[in-house]
Amino acid sequence: MAVRVPSVSPSWELSQLLDIFPLAIRQALVRLGNIEDIIEVVLDLGRPPEARFEHDFTYLTDTPVTHEDIAHVCSRISSFGADNRAGIEQTLHRISAIRNRTGKIVGLTCRVGRAVYGTIDILLDVLRSGRSICLLGRPGVGKTTMLRECARVLSEDRKRVVIVDTSNEIAGDSDIPHPGIGLSRRMQVADPGLQHAVMIEAVENHMPEVIVIDEIGTEAESGAARTIAERGVTLIGTAHGQTLENLLMNPTLSDLVGGVSAVTLSDEEARRRGTRKTVLERKAPPTFDVVIEIHDRDRLAIHKNVADVIDALLRGYQPQPEIRQRQPSGEVTVVQEADTESMPALAEAYEHAHEPDDRDRAVSIFPYGVSRNKIERAIHNLRVNAAIARTFDEADVVLTLKTLERKQQPKLKQIASDNVPIYSIKTNTTTQIQTALRDVFNLGSIDHEEIALREAEEAIYQVLLTSQAIELSPQTSYVRRMQHQLAERYRLHSRSTGLEPNRRVRIFKTAE
Repeated sequence: MAVRVPSVSPSWELSQLLDIFPLAIRQALVRLGNIEDIIEVVLDLGRPPEARFEHDFTYLTDTPVTHEDIAHVCSRISSFGADNRAGIEQTLHRISAIRNRTGKIVGLTCRVGRAVYGTIDILLDVLRSGRSICLLGRPGVGKTTMLRECARVLSEDRKRVVIVDTSNEIAGDSDIPHPGIGLSRRMQVADPGLQHAVMIEAVENHMPEVIVIDEIGTEAESGAARTIAERGVTLIGTAHGQTLENLLMNPTLSDLVGGVSAVTLSDEEARRRGTRKTVLERKAPPTFDVVIEIHDRDRLAIHKNVADVIDALLRGYQPQPEIRQRQPSGEVTVVQEADTESMPALAEAYEHAHEPDDRDRAVSIFPYGVSRNKIERAIHNLRVNAAIARTFDEADVVLTLKTLERKQQPKLKQIASDNVPIYSIKTNTTTQIQTALRDVFNLGSIDHEEIALREAEEAIYQVLLTSQAIELSPQTSYVRRMQHQLAERYRLHSRSTGLEPNRRVRIFKTAE
């Protein structure tokens, strides 16, 4: 027998939001005409009130917001919690407060909450596959709306669904959950810092088949999510980040997709792979089986095999997700097919591409007075098939400094007499070494910017993994600016150090 869940009229919910505002602001909202498209109303002390839409905003009145206006709104909503969020009974609206240094409210963001049915038809097959799903996307793109609809659909499929509702945003600000969650049960969280504990409590006390959680953002919550997945419970959640790469590069949340660890290979294995000895590999199975990037409400990128995708990313490949688009007619089309089938083949090809044989053997480079670590970094940056020779007898090429060559060192004379090519560089820097290697491998003209950014990318990986600061090779001011921007993208600190022409970027994790 079908169970009927009481419904709430969208117009009634919108009228409940209008009722919290002072008369002048309420009348201005009604006069807009397109009130159904409003995303949020913003009240900041001393500024005119704003109505915000997806790509625009408009001032509602010319009169600045007063303390009385803010007090009027606060008197008509629930109490603010520790996360400075409040709501309106039996609705999905969210009111967030901005406070001054003494704790007094000086600004309000009144977010319009809507239960939009049918938003997940674009991913219904993935949802019903029984796999754990992580939704990613920028703020306001509709993650919570989609999460709410996922809970409703799964609960009406007779799944035991429990929502851990930290800010009452999924099921509304009331002890009676909003009908938009269907037959799901909802657990409220007294304090945002306790979200991870409530996640575990939900599993231990209420026997769910599915746990739904919004905004996984801390290490404790990431650990709780892993615990839930290991107990065989399906997890549907959202996390901070817009792409799978964002999640992977976030030290706090990378465990959700398996985590990253630095692994030191043996000399033989590094030579076989054609890589440096320290490589990045996935640490554990991912908590989420599927990651969905929400580009907008009608366009998704779906990574269905997260473990394979992460392995490919760490080996330098750019995975191709399945991209789905909802057309104006409502039809869902696949505009890009996933390339997941070729990923294992790519990985296998990567493993065997540089196996040493008579036809494709790594070029052995013997460093004479040149840093081995910098040669390894240059080999990695250029992605050439080379390895460090232990003795000059094993070398195909010798790399040395011009100053040593000019001094006619006895060992260099012996090497030259054995007809081993000698390449000399002015200074012991990664950039100079890369220039020499391009000559060795006939790679043509050098793209300094590309190599400098690759070096910065590698340094960022190491800083995220080890928390140790790394200095890059000297670069021009233009290239240094690009390296600073790259570090900022991964939320790392950076500063330029040294004097021209040896001024370089230093990347570090915490403020120095």
